[in-house]
Amino acid sequence: MKKQSMNLNIRHDLPNEIWETVIPVIYESMEGWLGFENDGIPYWFSVDETQKHIWASVEPSGLLFVGVMKDDEWKQWKLEIKKIATQKLGFRVGEIELGEVDS
Repeated sequence: MKKQSMNLNIRHDLPNEIWETVIPVIYESMEGWLGFENDGIPYWFSVDETQKHIWASVEPSGLLFVGVMKDDEWKQWKLEIKKIATQKLGFRVGEIELGEVDS
């Protein structure tokens, strides 16, 4: 397992109703969902950051996901959250840094 990260084009300035209703549905639909732990931080798989885990943070650059996973698991998890988020949000969700979406 190794440290993984991605920054999705889900902007911090989306309407509050999106952050309060749609984003939690996306989170909950993902494998490993644990809930909002440690002062409201979303976690998947474990809150122990020495174990397999993922957490997310809303940043000015987008929605940041950081975790520790095997490469193949991470690749699958990324594909799935991008697919679900695209369906739920109504715009193409991806990583700007990888050229998946417009900046």
